Amino acid sequence: MSPQMEIQIIAVIVAVACSLPGVFLVLRKMSMMSDAITHTILLGIVIGFFMVNSLTSPFLIVGAALMGVITVFLTEMLNNTKLVSEDSAIGIVFPLLFSIAIVIISKYASSVHLDTDSVLLGELAFAPFNRMKVFGIDIGAKAIYSMGGILIINLLFVIIFFKELKIATFDPALATVLGFSPALIHYSLMTIVSITAVGAFESVGSILVIAFMIGSPVTAYLITDNLKSMIILSGLIGGLNGILGYQLASFLDVSIAGSMAVMTGVVFLLVFIFSPSRGLLTIVSRRKRQKIEFAGKSLMFHIYNHEGKEEEALESGIYTIKEHLQWNEKFLKLIIKELKDKEKIYIKDDIIKLTESGREYAIKSYEEIVSGF
Repeated sequence: MSPQMEIQIIAVIVAVACSLPGVFLVLRKMSMMSDAITHTILLGIVIGFFMVNSLTSPFLIVGAALMGVITVFLTEMLNNTKLVSEDSAIGIVFPLLFSIAIVIISKYASSVHLDTDSVLLGELAFAPFNRMKVFGIDIGAKAIYSMGGILIINLLFVIIFFKELKIATFDPALATVLGFSPALIHYSLMTIVSITAVGAFESVGSILVIAFMIGSPVTAYLITDNLKSMIILSGLIGGLNGILGYQLASFLDVSIAGSMAVMTGVVFLLVFIFSPSRGLLTIVSRRKRQKIEFAGKSLMFHIYNHEGKEEEALESGIYTIKEHLQWNEKFLKLIIKELKDKEKIYIKDDIIKLTESGREYAIKSYEEIVSGF
């Protein structure tokens, strides 16, 4: 297998592994928590290294996972005091723990290969050089198997505890009534996030972990309201971003991780603008239609209220009605055209009048509005 293919496989595995817990972070409105965890677990790695004096020990992953949970605990403890908001608590805990790790590395481990730049940015181009050998046989890049294992763990976690995650995310009170602890589910999820982040550090760095963990789920959220569909779409979008990002980096000869993060942002922007359900263009078009529809109802109410009265010629006259409605002439012509096309109004002797269906529609709409109050 070529190094280029291995890099793309690693990127897809990391993207899918990150997107699984990322979906629930997005739904819980805890996106910034992923940023905090992906940085503060460096302190867990440093502490684990000083305990076992090895960069390959599994205790580093354990230490990183625990530090991620500690980050969440400290943040929530500060937030629960009601003296600071959650984002402020994150802004205090995250820099504190991350800076402690940087200070320890610079003071006591400057000669050890704990490269903070690699932790932040990562370098996928080097991942194929770190090989996995079994009985002396090269079976591929180590990152494929390490992240593949984490992907399986994340997938099993979501499948086995899907019901609990869903209920605890959308209705924690119901979860308590049903007999399972939302706090336990919450901290289990944070542990999975921590393990995923530290597993991806060596190959992609924390910046790309955040992009995959938040960017893909947010993009999927703009497309669907169904949780299962969102999880599947998030993984597909993350994998696509990884492949497209690699192709962009190869074409421009730039950072692979940086290109993947850029592609994540580009795909999100495209969905943000063109999504058929929540896209910017859809929202603008919907608001425009609603404005026209409301204006049409207002015009018909006005005509109905003055229908058959002495002031009808003045209040509903085609040349004078804009003064009473305080509309500009261009907008008035647009609404009149819309209503005429729908056969709700007609013009007779320069007076706007309701058709029979227009009168029925105006009365029905009025009754709906009144009943709403």
